[in-house]
Amino acid sequence: MAGLTTLTSPPLRIYGRSTQLHAIETLLNGVRAGRGGVLVLAAAPGFGRTTLLAHAARSFRSSRAGTVLSTRADPAESLIPYSGVHSLWCAGGAPRTPPEEPGALLPAVRDLAGGRPLLVCVDDAHLWDAASRAALGFAARRLEGPHPIGLLLSVAAHRADDPRLAALPVLHLDPLAPPDAAALVDDLTRGGAHPVVHEVVREEILGAAGGSPRLVHDLIADLTPHQPAGRAPLPQRLYEADPSPYDSSPSPYDGGPSPFDGSTPAFDGIAPPYSGLEPLELPPDTEAFLLLVAAAHEPGAEDAGADADLVLRAGAAAELHGAAPGPAEAAGIVRRSAGRIRFDTPGLRDALYTGAMPARRRAAHRLLASVLDDGRTPPLLRQLHRALAAEGPDAPLAAALSSAADAPGTAPHAQRAAALSVAADLTRPALERALRRAAAARHARLAGLPGPARDLLGAARSESADARVRGAVELVRGQLALADGPVADAHEALVLAAELLAPHDPDGAREARLCAMAAAWDMGDAAAYLSALGAPPEDAAPGPRAAGADILAEEYRAAMSDVMRGRLGAASLGLRGVVARGQGADEPTRLLRAGVAALVVGDLAAASRVNARALAAARARGMDIHVPQALEYLAYAELRAGRHARARAHAEEGLRTAGRTGQRNIAAQHHAILALVASVEGEDEAVTAHAAAAARTAHPHGLAQAATLAQWALARVDLSRGRAPEAAARLGPVVRPGPRRGHFAVRMLAVPCFVEASFLIGEGEAARDCVAEFAAWAAQGADPQAPAQLARCHALLAGPDECDALYTVALARHALVGGDFESARTQLLYGKWLRRRRRPGEARGLLRDALVSFERCGARAWAGQARAELRATGEARTAEPPGGLSLLTPQQLRIARCVAEGATNREVARCLSLSPRTVDHHLRNVFALLGVRSRVELSRLVARSEQHTTPDEP
Repeated sequence: MAGLTTLTSPPLRIYGRSTQLHAIETLLNGVRAGRGGVLVLAAAPGFGRTTLLAHAARSFRSSRAGTVLSTRADPAESLIPYSGVHSLWCAGGAPRTPPEEPGALLPAVRDLAGGRPLLVCVDDAHLWDAASRAALGFAARRLEGPHPIGLLLSVAAHRADDPRLAALPVLHLDPLAPPDAAALVDDLTRGGAHPVVHEVVREEILGAAGGSPRLVHDLIADLTPHQPAGRAPLPQRLYEADPSPYDSSPSPYDGGPSPFDGSTPAFDGIAPPYSGLEPLELPPDTEAFLLLVAAAHEPGAEDAGADADLVLRAGAAAELHGAAPGPAEAAGIVRRSAGRIRFDTPGLRDALYTGAMPARRRAAHRLLASVLDDGRTPPLLRQLHRALAAEGPDAPLAAALSSAADAPGTAPHAQRAAALSVAADLTRPALERALRRAAAARHARLAGLPGPARDLLGAARSESADARVRGAVELVRGQLALADGPVADAHEALVLAAELLAPHDPDGAREARLCAMAAAWDMGDAAAYLSALGAPPEDAAPGPRAAGADILAEEYRAAMSDVMRGRLGAASLGLRGVVARGQGADEPTRLLRAGVAALVVGDLAAASRVNARALAAARARGMDIHVPQALEYLAYAELRAGRHARARAHAEEGLRTAGRTGQRNIAAQHHAILALVASVEGEDEAVTAHAAAAARTAHPHGLAQAATLAQWALARVDLSRGRAPEAAARLGPVVRPGPRRGHFAVRMLAVPCFVEASFLIGEGEAARDCVAEFAAWAAQGADPQAPAQLARCHALLAGPDECDALYTVALARHALVGGDFESARTQLLYGKWLRRRRRPGEARGLLRDALVSFERCGARAWAGQARAELRATGEARTAEPPGGLSLLTPQQLRIARCVAEGATNREVARCLSLSPRTVDHHLRNVFALLGVRSRVELSRLVARSEQHTTPDEP
């Protein structure tokens, strides 16, 4: 056992552990104040539990409040009764023999404390002997009370439910969230031997580390000075791709005894690179079992695991001992749940698999293929294991595997990508091999695996310069750039792909043109959009469709050609036909196309319905790449329909999935949507944060739509706070002609805000040209709210004799389409005008209605304006209800509700797409505003308050 731990290193920043740090500080404060307590930190190896214990000891020592006893378990003594208690006793320097019965430890520790505060830290407590763990648990359950003793334990995640430590409070350490892990990477690579890390290198490190702080440290420590900046290739072990399925080098096992006969180890000990584990000696059958689990791992997902039934059947076929899994599960290497076997430590599966000898890997796959050859298993998985067992190129096997991967069915795209990649490895002809790699890259992209997709594209480009390969490569490369890269580059790559594929693959060429149209849309470049359409001139007769052409795609292209030429009325019929034809499809891309058509034509009910179906279809088919975009279109539909809370929910989920699938451009669109939602709710800080996040990607990648929406959101906050000059200055360049003009499809949506801001600063005449353009756009029926907003704009710019009639028309039009927020803004402006015309009685009714509508949709700042106007009319009861949840901002309210439901700070952060530090900051303010001191009190207050309120969303 280790004795008293000496901490000499300087304090280090701890990333992504605000919840745990807060809990530890609460425990330490209690001990300093004379109250005992206990806390257990549970985590997989490498997730930072030792670091947190060292931080707690350092913090307690620095306060000079008392004594720290710190010890770490030694696995070599885990079978010696009371050896753990003895090590703790030695750490405290006690002169007498330690107690050797469970009930004696607590009074003995109290004697050691001598009435002064004492912090006891036990790292890896799960490795203590059973008797010591029982004594520790017995003492820990009795620490609370007037005894200034704190007990801080760390255990492996799989031992958190140890019955000897039952009923103790446990905090789990999850993998670091991507922003926290990225901050750790940036800090470790800033200065010193390493230059600032390149963003692509950062993503590779984050993917390989899997959220483990120790793995991040180890991976970066192993890099050369040129690798972080991308000036030298990264080590191969950083990548998740499996090695070649064959190895030409001779093996001592070829033609000899089975690699699973237990005569030789599967690995050189269980201490592979970056495993995060201490070296463990496992029985040969257990090591062979682990290799089977690693070989059976589902391609494409680190945490998907292996089919437990498949692994156990293969183990039985290899005559492994039935108890072989036991030591691996006891050591926390793997866990079994829901019919799957998973490795607990990020990167361990890849490390074990690549660390095994090639002959043993092939033998494992051969076993798996043999037990899958039962007629019940889909052929792709069986063929994949057969191919991975091959010792060299095999044309028939490669053809069979490629055919199985291309066959229609339910095989996940990640599995198809892996199969085609292996088929390419088994293929000798360079052209055929390159085409299979390009096809594998296409499936990897659809599975949301951009890193492996780019690697496959690079290999395909190096193997053949044939036009078919170049076209296929440029298509996938352009699609990847469309999701995460400069969209102008994506547009050019996709146009080139269409030209290269046209003679060989008409369907691929059509897909490339449709994606080039999407890139031009994101750029806000109408000319590039028309060029990508490839449509004939206006006066030319349309030619015959090619045989087998996608009719829906052709109708969509024809209708969008009319839209981009300003003939929205003529396009309406075609777009509605696309919606009608596509809404019953079960293929995500067709549904997304129909959803876009519904948005363009202004049919928001159809847009919500069709895009929700697209979301369901993408999830059902495992096409993770389409999930964030379906959520984006769905959020747009909800936002334009005035259902802001629903738009926020979809955008928050879209932000998470876009980050998980490496689609920063779509993440920027979701940030812009969230900024618009927050601008309704009056959350200035959230609007600024989301708009800035959108701009960080929108500006370098040329995303005109996201940039325009972010500016509109910022201007709307200015208006809600009475900052009309700032709003007018922000929106003027967006809505007027000029080099800074906003996106052609969304700039008109911001015109009503610009007209209002211009009117409020006395410059209404400057907005008349914009109103004229807005009137022409509204007449085409693209937005249900536009006719009412147009009447409101006319009322703002009209003379006194016309205002009443125009506001009345605006309110009547609002009544036809609904939407609390826009209707309330018209009521507020009309009420303000009536009050200034000395008609307070008429104004009060409108202002009351506006206040109720603003409160119903959570528009706090706008509601404040309505209250102020009501007070100015002489209304007596206009004050905001004091106390309770009404004191909170919408963001604080959402956090309070999540916490009241039992969510941890990290879970709240994931749900609301915030950092844990931001959640912690807001929660502290919530506690201060509401006067509560614990989560329990907060839960009771939320429950009491919501018994007397109704939801704020219609």
